[in-house]
Amino acid sequence: MKTNLKGFTLIELLVVIAIIGILVAVVFVALDPATRFAQARDAVRQNDVQEILSGVLLYQVDNGGSHLSSINTAATNTVMMISDGAMAAGCDDNNVSCDTAVASDTACVDLSGLVDTYLEDVPVSPAGAVTWDEATEGTGYTLEKEANGVIRIRACESEDTTEISASR
Repeated sequence: MKTNLKGFTLIELLVVIAIIGILVAVVFVALDPATRFAQARDAVRQNDVQEILSGVLLYQVDNGGSHLSSINTAATNTVMMISDGAMAAGCDDNNVSCDTAVASDTACVDLSGLVDTYLEDVPVSPAGAVTWDEATEGTGYTLEKEANGVIRIRACESEDTTEISASR
């Protein structure tokens, strides 16, 4: 009497599982989610830089060419950390995630005067490889008032590009 057993052998099952595992690994490497997340955070930073600069310039236009008082009193050609007015201590010039060197621990510029009219809120850079304490190290964005009147806004941390900045 002949019995016909149908089914898969253990070797066949292991080969299929191995092939599926290799395909998953290849797709995971091809998509590279860490890079995609870094690019997304950089896109947010670029948008925030443009938003801050637009708010500063709209304030200037609406006020007859005068900047916000904290920008007027800022030293020229000095990189200052942007704050939202709620910082307990001075901005940290040793912020390890900042690509741009901040002048000193007291080099802060308060942009809270733009909130509700020109900005919904002072943006805070999304946490990337290194996070910082907003209460003592600022928002993750810097402002520099150049001698010729140009305002330059920079993102402190750029993960996938060399520098995220805008100026007018």
